[in-house]
Amino acid sequence: MRPSGRAPNQLRPVVLQPGFAKYAEGSCLVRFGDTHVLCTASVEGEVPRFLRNTGRGWVTAEYGMLPRSTHERSDREAARGRQSGRTQEIQRLIGRALRAVTDLSAIGERQVRIDCDVLQADGGTRTAAITGGWVALNLAFRWMLKERLIERQPLTDHVAAVSCGLYRAVAVLDLDYAEDSSADADANFVLTGGGGIVEVQGTAERAPFGREAFDRLMELAALGIGQLVTLQKQAVGA
Repeated sequence: MRPSGRAPNQLRPVVLQPGFAKYAEGSCLVRFGDTHVLCTASVEGEVPRFLRNTGRGWVTAEYGMLPRSTHERSDREAARGRQSGRTQEIQRLIGRALRAVTDLSAIGERQVRIDCDVLQADGGTRTAAITGGWVALNLAFRWMLKERLIERQPLTDHVAAVSCGLYRAVAVLDLDYAEDSSADADANFVLTGGGGIVEVQGTAERAPFGREAFDRLMELAALGIGQLVTLQKQAVGA
């Protein structure tokens, strides 16, 4: 039924490759099928002005798509002189997701910036970025521990994200572009390893959908994120 031939509750093949970028304090190349995102974590010695003299740190994110990450070349946003609303919305989502599982008081007055660069897009770039961004952040914090910049691991839980949707009236997990572009409804779920909800973004593309359908999407999301958390643990060796 699905264009990819997957079962409704089946993720695309997911690969989390830690330490992909040589110079970053933490990095991960994440692959959700044909969606590939490079996530790097950079430790910076200063925090935004609103956090100065508070003793607390910050985790933020930047997101971008390379010109040929899709079927046709798109201009670099730097060449346009401004970021699109979509880019700003996605990078804020990534930052919120990672901060939700970070004890910012354990970082001191430092900032960790997560750069998420989409090398190839086939749906679910924001969910891949959050899932791989957690791995990069974890490795950056481990580097900080090794360098004695912090005294304990600031991460309080895992966080991962996955898309679910109604495709031909059937609830399916982890939409690729072929499904996402023609789905009756789609939603992005950001959940912690403990099952806590960080954020849900859902849209009916045609007719409104009911509570029963949403509950099924939520069940699929919990199933998928459980599998992603297992992959995160394997990636960081924990």
